Amino acid sequence: QVQLVESGGGLVQPGGSLGLSCAASGSIFSVSNMGWYRQAPGKERELVATITNGGSTIYGDFVKGRFTISRDNAKNTVYLRLNGLKPEDTAVYYCNMRVRTWGLSTSNDYWGQGTQVTVSS
Repeated sequence: QVQLVESGGGLVQPGGSLGLSCAASGSIFSVSNMGWYRQAPGKERELVATITNGGSTIYGDFVKGRFTISRDNAKNTVYLRLNGLKPEDTAVYYCNMRVRTWGLSTSNDYWGQGTQVTVSS
C-alpha cells in the first residue's frame, strides 16, 4: 500500500558530498517521523538521522554536524545531505517513514529498498 523509493547514492571520494532522497507513494493519510538509517557490512543497522513532522531532528553521534536531514511534507519526501564523507560512512542507507494509511487509525513503519553509498579514493 505504501512504497518508499530512494535515490542519490553512489561513489564519492573522501571529503566529498552526496544528496539522498526518499519519496513515499500509495494510500497515505499522513506521515509522522521520517528518518535515515545505515548498515555497513558485518555491522548492525544504525540511526543516521530522524525528523518529525514539526521539523525536530535527531542525529547519530558519528554525524558531528556533517549531515543534514530535511523533509517536504507536501511531497512526502525526506532528504539527507551528506558532507565531509569518510570511508567509514560507506554503507547501505535506508529511509524509514511512519505512515498512517487511509482507513486505519494507527501508523506503521515502512522502509526503502536501500541505496549504496561508497566513500573511497
